[in-house]
Amino acid sequence: MADTPNTPDQNQPAAGNPAGAPSVRILGQYVKDLSFENPGAPDTLRGSAAQPNIDLGIDVRVRALDAETFEVELLLSAKAVRESTTLFVCELSYAGLFQIRAMDEQSREAFLLVEAPRLTFPFARQIVASATQEGGFPPLMLEPVDFAGLYRQQLAQRAQGGAGNPPSGTA
Repeated sequence: MADTPNTPDQNQPAAGNPAGAPSVRILGQYVKDLSFENPGAPDTLRGSAAQPNIDLGIDVRVRALDAETFEVELLLSAKAVRESTTLFVCELSYAGLFQIRAMDEQSREAFLLVEAPRLTFPFARQIVASATQEGGFPPLMLEPVDFAGLYRQQLAQRAQGGAGNPPSGTA
């Protein structure tokens, strides 16, 4: 009997993933665009007793690159204003590239608008915190986002009237 190397056959399914079972792979994560504006520096960096108001925005965009590959873009924006003075504006577009196989359309939509942003959010959150800290402010630590709740809201809105519009993930 001849010894053969124990290498997996590329045409055979992985032991933990039977043929035809849904599978997801993260192919990459990357910053698409990052902007940090500090328009009033250095005056706005001087201490002040008044806490700034911070306006946050979150959006999720999904783009199919082919039948199995999708780019999920997480758009985060933060604007800090004290009285009538803008302290900083931070905008981040952070994306993940996902390969999805053997998943029905409804499950794929839910994955792309709930799980994919949930997986990439901690990395985007860290980038925003670092950018604000490097701009001379305390790091802006964004609270975790309930992407599932946002998705359920959009499904409910779609059921009420906008049946032709798929959820976009806007928060």
